[in-house]
Amino acid sequence: MKAARTPAQTRLADRLREALRAPPFEPILAGDDWSAGSSPAPAAVLIAITDRPEPGVILTVRHADLRTHAGQVAFPGGRIDSDEDPTAAALREAWEELGLEPAAVEPIAALEPYRTITGFAVTPVVGVVAPDLPLAPHEQEVEDWFEAPLAFLLDPANQQLQAMLFEGRERHYYRIAWNGRDIWGATAAMLVNLSRRLRWS
Repeated sequence: MKAARTPAQTRLADRLREALRAPPFEPILAGDDWSAGSSPAPAAVLIAITDRPEPGVILTVRHADLRTHAGQVAFPGGRIDSDEDPTAAALREAWEELGLEPAAVEPIAALEPYRTITGFAVTPVVGVVAPDLPLAPHEQEVEDWFEAPLAFLLDPANQQLQAMLFEGRERHYYRIAWNGRDIWGATAAMLVNLSRRLRWS
């Protein structure tokens, strides 16, 4: 009989899948409230985690010329088409934005949707990818991309709760600063939610 594998020997995908079966350690952030009767547009993003000894997360920098969220750090993603589920949409958007082949992603789990201030209900889809893939960002949508350490992003000490005035009322949001990159808003909130589903070490 083979001995049980230690956590260090367990595949990253299996570790994530097992961890995400458990309930959250803390309440999940739902996002913005909408007025009664409003209908959110469904969207999905891919949280692509690289299969390294120290895993990372692939993030994009939106092009400065885009109509919404220009220049912001984001996950690859967008609207869910009528014939798609969140996983299919997240994989398609990652292919369109980064040239990340859908077959190169091992989907792990779709997490709780997060409501954005712009009226979307965004489902984050966690997937595992090989490290150092030859990505080709879409020049009109993605200005840059980078990989940040998963452990850093999920450390509550690096998730700073901040406040701002928006349309006459105070709103709270999270900000994560890493290596000169400013991750905030819905992207940071979804990372906070992931950290509340995982205890990563």
